[in-house]
Amino acid sequence: MSPNLKDIFVSFVYLEIRMKAKSTIRIKISSEEHLLSLLEALRPETKRPGKRSKVNIDRDGSFIILNVEAKDTVALRATLNTYLRWIGSTIDSLEVLTNR
Repeated sequence: MSPNLKDIFVSFVYLEIRMKAKSTIRIKISSEEHLLSLLEALRPETKRPGKRSKVNIDRDGSFIILNVEAKDTVALRATLNTYLRWIGSTIDSLEVLTNR
């Protein structure tokens, strides 16, 4: 007895919901001031979850912890690239401002 189309669709949706890609990245920030500025700059972005990914940013001592959960690896890669570029750009800007 073969499954009907409805059974196949329900099974596919169930599997799709369960499949997720996750990543946790720890970045050491040497300056407490830079760490706080970075957290303040990125937190508003984490309040708006995307359609395919969700981001949480925390602090652990002198580390920023970036937790990304996505529907698939493509969304995970895109989200990681975005946040890592924002972090890099913000740190570069803070260093320029500090060395004035």
